[in-house]
Parts: sequence; C-alpha cells; structure tokens
Amino acid sequence: MYAVKNALKMIWNVVQSVTFMDIIDIILMTYIVYLVIKLVKETRAGQLVKGILLIIAAYIISTQIGLKSISYIIKSALDIGILALLIMFQPEIRRALEKAGRTKFGIGILGLGDSSGGTAEKWNIAIEAICDSCMDLSSTKTGALIVIERKTKLGEQIENGTILNAVPSKELFGNIFFPNTPLHDGAVIIRDGIILAAACFLPKPQKEELINKKLGSRHRAAIGMSENSDAIVIVVSEETGQISIAENGVLVRDFTRFKLNEHLRESLITKPEEQPKKSSKKKEKSKGDDKK
Repeated sequence: MYAVKNALKMIWNVVQSVTFMDIIDIILMTYIVYLVIKLVKETRAGQLVKGILLIIAAYIISTQIGLKSISYIIKSALDIGILALLIMFQPEIRRALEKAGRTKFGIGILGLGDSSGGTAEKWNIAIEAICDSCMDLSSTKTGALIVIERKTKLGEQIENGTILNAVPSKELFGNIFFPNTPLHDGAVIIRDGIILAAACFLPKPQKEELINKKLGSRHRAAIGMSENSDAIVIVVSEETGQISIAENGVLVRDFTRFKLNEHLRESLITKPEEQPKKSSKKKEKSKGDDKK
C-alpha cells in the first residue's frame, strides 16, 4: 500500500512540474516520431530500421552479460551509424524534404510563390492540346509520355532532354511521339503551360520489383517520376492505347478525354475564391428586388 501511495505521489509531482512548453514539446516530438514511422513503413527503410534495432538489442545484451569483444565491434559500428543512415535512407530523406518544401508553410517561409503558376489562359490551351493529342495517339496506339511539372522543379530531367520552349498543340505532340523520330523516345516536360523539353529520360521507380510485370517501360518511368516529384505524368500505352496518369507513385488507368480534361483542370488551374459567394449574394438581392 505504501509503495502505491509513493508511486502516485511521484506521478503527481511530475504532473505538477509539467509546463505549457513541455506539453508543446511532447506534442511536437510525438508528431515527428509519427512522421518517421510513416516514412519508413512499407519501404526499404522499414527493413533497415528493423536490422538497426536488432544490432542495438545485441549491443545491450552483450554489454550486460560481459561479451567485451562483441560489444566493442557493435559500438564501433554504431559510431558511424548516423553517416550510414544518411547514405542508406537518402531517397526517403530526399522525398520527405521535398514533400515538406511543397507545403504552403514551406513555400511561404521562403517567400516563394506557387510554381504551378502559368496563366489560366496558357493552361487552357495546354490542357486542350494534351487531351486532343492523347486521344489521337490512343486511337493509333502510339506510345507517349507527358510530364506536367508543378511545384517540384525537374531541372535534372530537362537537362538530359532537348529544349523546345514551344506552345503545346496536337500537331506538335503528334510529331514528337511519331515512331522512329529523333524525339519520340523519352518524355515531354511541360512547365507553366509550355512544352519546355522533349526526349527527357525519367528516373526508375524505387520499388520496381513490386510493379506489375505487364507494365512497360513508359509506365514504370511514369511511376518513378511521380515518386520523385509532385508532377502529373500522363502515359499513352503503345500496346493497348490506354491513357493512364501517375501521381505520388500511384498509377491510375483507363482515362477518357472527359476524365483527363477534368482531372487536369482541377489539378492545374486555380479556381477563383469568393467569387461564387459574391455572385450568389447578388442573385439573392436581384430575386428580392423582383418580388418587390
């Protein structure tokens, strides 16, 4: 009974000593741990973390039972563990930092605007050209790979391609992706409603062994590009003519012209805020006036 009272007293003393900043600190730490778990879950990093935990457990056990040589070897390995972690988790860390930089907070704190910012008019022209050309390419089963850049800049991919700086059109896409032409092998990259480059090579997906073996190189490249950026990647299958979109590492297939147009408009063209509310108020007033 005395032990229980003593334990309760200790807990109460700890609770009394907690300040508002301690609570904030605990909440932030909990959120960081959650993000780390989310980052490594179901990825290559998850298996590495399990291995590291086993090494730490082996070090604790060997130290407790007096296995000096094993403890020394494990301790030496752990001393360079941070550098090894940075090297092994480089893709995951890069993806997490890029994702943080794409948030509104990350953009605002650096004083940067939204990089999706071509004018609505440019995007209207580009979207119509993309949809028209995808339907034409689909009907003739001509393979195509179109990358639409958003907040993540794709400078590395643009550098390995051919700079065009051209206004999108159905005819231009047809010439680029026509079989055996110099630019057909690779991806077209669109920035701010303009075709910036063609014949660009994209990164491979990180979990290529888990991808359906029926998917060809274009679909794999699309998934890889979408894993490494926030780009919208459109694929036209050379075998079936099917239109697909890859975003955030996920491939969605069987797009019609209407679905493709709708998806691109929702993703790329900023809708004006407050205007519908104002117009609805005006309508209500006008209705009231009519009644009078």
